[in-house]
Amino acid sequence: MKRKLIAAIGIAGMMVSIAACGDSDSKDKGSDSADVKSLTVWLTVDAQNNWPELVKAADAAIVKKHPGIKIKHEYYGWPDKNTKLDAVLATDKVPDVVEMGNTEMLAYMVKGAFAPLDAAKFDNSSAWLDGLKASVEYDGKTYGVPYYAGGRVGNWRKDLFASVGVKTPPKTYAELTSALDKVQKKEGDKFSAWYQPTRDWYAAMSYVYDAGGSIAKEDGGQWKANLSSPESVKGLTEFKNVIDKYMHGDKTKDESDRYIVYGQGKSGMIFGAAWEGATAADPKNDKTGKLKDNLENFVMPGPSGKNMPVFLGGSDLAVPVKSKAQAVAAEWINAFTGTTGQKGLIAKGNLPNNKTDLAPLKSDPATEVPATAAESSWFVPMAPGWGQVEKAQVLQTMLQSIGTGKKSVEDAAKEADAAIDKVINTK
Repeated sequence: MKRKLIAAIGIAGMMVSIAACGDSDSKDKGSDSADVKSLTVWLTVDAQNNWPELVKAADAAIVKKHPGIKIKHEYYGWPDKNTKLDAVLATDKVPDVVEMGNTEMLAYMVKGAFAPLDAAKFDNSSAWLDGLKASVEYDGKTYGVPYYAGGRVGNWRKDLFASVGVKTPPKTYAELTSALDKVQKKEGDKFSAWYQPTRDWYAAMSYVYDAGGSIAKEDGGQWKANLSSPESVKGLTEFKNVIDKYMHGDKTKDESDRYIVYGQGKSGMIFGAAWEGATAADPKNDKTGKLKDNLENFVMPGPSGKNMPVFLGGSDLAVPVKSKAQAVAAEWINAFTGTTGQKGLIAKGNLPNNKTDLAPLKSDPATEVPATAAESSWFVPMAPGWGQVEKAQVLQTMLQSIGTGKKSVEDAAKEADAAIDKVINTK
């Protein structure tokens, strides 16, 4: 099953303009649930197409508790959802529950579009995955509930690595680079032992966080860029080493068509979303005719000696602050994302929203790699101006300058820090 989770690979840059959203500290409107006659739930087509029975089960639980309530569902594609949402948030006819990509949450929380929620009322909230938990928290409050996750893993061609005597996935970074060196030497300079797009900031920041660095740090309520710190520079320098040694493709590209390039057979490995390998092996993308049953996911080892911290994509559910059924909306979210719902989502090939449900997946060969990779994660700075940083593509510009050799790591990082500091604290 293929779901590209567009929200999970970088559309956080949008900052919304929402008129008269109301006071985000307001109490639940319609908190007397007996007065709630209807509930409107907006989800993406992923739920409609892949697990409609889980939606029905959540509906049934709410109807049982609130006899006579009518639950209406609307489904949207990722490219269309926010345009529709922005339009209705400026009116009084808002949905009561809305699905958001975790990278989309921040802009709406900053603008006061969502109602604060009591995390303690949701199953497994104390064990939410770090990268998802961060996406629903802003200024000390919780404004959403993680729904499900999608991680990033390494993926390589077993035949190529077997041809140089490597028959098992790497457990350490030294094993990884040794194997890559052998493949690169065998295949020559026109081949990318590791196809790693230069502008892929999700991969680059994994190196930064693995080295103990970060994009930015908060101190006393103010955010300060941190890419030029010694730790961050160390991570960026190792990322540059990867680009220099193993990436022999266009060094001005991002990761949007990585699975297509991988399918062309000019590379031996990628580090990306867990679905990318399988998608590259799809007959319509596999130009080699060799990728089916020949690709293998593995947990990316980091230079630190630990598993590489990865960016977790995924979805969250939120309650618009103008909803007149906030209490019942929260109940529906818990029915959908709670313990029973997570079991259903796992059965459909998703990663759960919490470490408790994630733990058993690590011992199942079918889910061991993505589950283990998801344990160590990072997320973007939850700063009011982060959307402006993404919109300006500050990180991509820095990485392209580094990867193409236009600037040194230190100079590019300092320039990026200066650009980030100008906007990161601005709403």
